[in-house]
Amino acid sequence: MGVDVAALRNEVKAGQQALRESYALTNDAPALLRNRCQQVDDILVRLWAGLDFPATLALAAVGGYGRGELYPASDIDLLILLPHEPDEALQERLATLVGHFWDIGLEIGHSVRTVQDCLDEASGDITVQTALLEARQLTGNKKLYATFQKRLRGNLDPLVFFERKRLEQQERYLRFNETPYSLEPNFKDAPGGLRDLQVIFWVAQAAGFGTTWADLEKHGFLTGEELFHVKRCEDYLRHLRIRLHLMVGRREDRLLFDYQLGLARMFGYADDERGLGVEHFMKDCFRWVLRLGVLNEMLTQLFDEAILRACEPVDPYELNQRFRVCNGYLEVAHDNVFRKSRWALIEMFTLMAQHEFIVGVRATTIRLVNKSGHLIDDELRRDAHANRLFLQLLASPWHVATQLDRMKRYGVLGRFIPEFGGIIGQTQHDLFHVYSVDSHTIRVVRNMRIFLQPQAREEFPIAAHAIKRLPRPELLYLAGLFHDIAKGRGGDHSELGAIDAAAFCNRLELSPRETGLVVWLVRNHLQMSTTAQRKDISDPEVIETFARLVSDQAHLDHLYTLTVADITATNPTL
Repeated sequence: MGVDVAALRNEVKAGQQALRESYALTNDAPALLRNRCQQVDDILVRLWAGLDFPATLALAAVGGYGRGELYPASDIDLLILLPHEPDEALQERLATLVGHFWDIGLEIGHSVRTVQDCLDEASGDITVQTALLEARQLTGNKKLYATFQKRLRGNLDPLVFFERKRLEQQERYLRFNETPYSLEPNFKDAPGGLRDLQVIFWVAQAAGFGTTWADLEKHGFLTGEELFHVKRCEDYLRHLRIRLHLMVGRREDRLLFDYQLGLARMFGYADDERGLGVEHFMKDCFRWVLRLGVLNEMLTQLFDEAILRACEPVDPYELNQRFRVCNGYLEVAHDNVFRKSRWALIEMFTLMAQHEFIVGVRATTIRLVNKSGHLIDDELRRDAHANRLFLQLLASPWHVATQLDRMKRYGVLGRFIPEFGGIIGQTQHDLFHVYSVDSHTIRVVRNMRIFLQPQAREEFPIAAHAIKRLPRPELLYLAGLFHDIAKGRGGDHSELGAIDAAAFCNRLELSPRETGLVVWLVRNHLQMSTTAQRKDISDPEVIETFARLVSDQAHLDHLYTLTVADITATNPTL
C-alpha cells in the first residue's frame, strides 16, 4: 500500500494550523483537545495501514492522548501491542514506523509490549499503570486489545492504586516545595495544577466511580455547586495550557517570566491604577490553583473514606460540643456549628494546633467551611472570643504555620484578616523572592517555628538561641504575618504594614507594650538586612545608628530572628 510521508507531514501542519485558527475564533478548549486527537487518530491509522502490519498486532493511544486530551504541543503516547515477542522482520517494520512518526512531524512516545509485558511494567510502576488505564484502541487486533484490557483491569486493586497515587501526589508536591506559589509556577504538576484534576479521575476510574465530573456528582462526591466550580477550574487551566503551547510553539507547562506578559494580554488583562495587568493575571492564576487544591484535598479525603476506610470502625473522640475527631480527622459535631457559633470557624484551626494527633479535616467539614465563608464579617472580626482564639492558635505547640496555611486555603484567613486576603497570589518580581507574598509570609512563620526545633541549632545557631529567649514567640509570628502585608498597594509597605499591624493587635487586645513591639518589628523588618548587606559595617557610626534603633537585647532577638526567617523564606537556595 505504501506511505506518502511528505503528504502526511503537510497534513499534520495544515491540521495544526486549522486547529489554531478555529480556537482563535471559537475559544472552545474541549473542541481543540478533541479535534487534535481525531486528526492524529486518522493519520496514525492510515500510517499503520500503509505499512501493512500483521493482523495480530494492535495500536493504542495511552496517557492523555488515550483519554482524548491532546494539547497543541503535548507528546503523543502510543502502545504497540504484540501477541508475542517480535521477530527480526517485525522489528525492522516497527523501526520504520517509529521513523515515520518523526518524519511526519509528530512527537511520539511509544512502547512495544506484549500483554504480559504491560502487566509486569504496570505492577512495578504506578505511572505506567496509570497511562495504560487510560488506553484507547486506535486500530489492529480487537481480540488482543480486549485481552489486554481484561487482564489489566483484573490486576487492578483500587485500594493499592489509591494509596500509590496518593503517595505519588505527596512526592510530587514535595518536588515543588509543597506550594503552587512559585513566581514561575508549573501549572500542570505543582499543587493545584492540572495533574491534581487527573489524579481525581484516575482514582475514580480505578474504583468504579465513573469517568466524568457528572459521575462524581451522581455518586455523591461533588455537590452541584462544587461541580460548577471544578469545571470552571478545569476550563481555566485548559485555556492556560493551550495558549501557552500555542504561544511558545512547543510543550511548556511553566509560566516563566518571559511568557507571563504575553499570556496576560491573551487573557485580556491590562494595566490600571491597581497595578500591572500581568500582576492581576498572575494573582488570578494563583487563586484558581488555590481553589483547585482545596477541591483535590476534599475529594481525596472522600475517596479515602469510600475506598480505604469503608469498613473501618469509626472511633469518634469528642473535643467539645462543636468538634470531634474521627480516625485522626477533625469534623463538626453537627451541621449548624458555624451558624450557631461563628467563632468556631477560627476555633477549629486552634484545636488542630493544640492537638498533635489531628492529621487533617474531614471532607464534609471542609465543604461546610467553604459554604460558611460569608459568616466571617466585620462583626466576627470584632468578636473578642474569635480574636482570643486566633491568638491562642499562634501560641499553640503544634503546626502553627500548617494551620495558618490551611486557614488560607480554606478561605478563612483572608476573610478574618482582609489585608492578608489582599496579598493572596500577589507577585513580587525581584532578584530574591520566588514565591507569591502570601506563600512567602507563611514560610516566614514556618521558619520561625523551625528555629524552635533541636535540629535548628546546627543550621541556625543564633536564631535558635535567640528565639528561646522570647517570652511570647506568638508576637514574633504576628510580625511575620504582617511584615509584607502591604505589598502591592504602593507606598512604603513597611510603614503601611505597621499601621495594619497596630489595628490588628488592638483587635487582639494586646498590651500597649506588646503592640509596640509588633509594630516596631513590621516597620523595621528590613533594617538589619539593609545594614548588613548595603552599609559599611566597619564604620562605627553605622553600628551606633543601628544600636540606637534596636535599643535593647529583646528587640535585637526579635529582629534578628525575623530577619533570618524572612531571608530564608525568599528562595529555597538561599
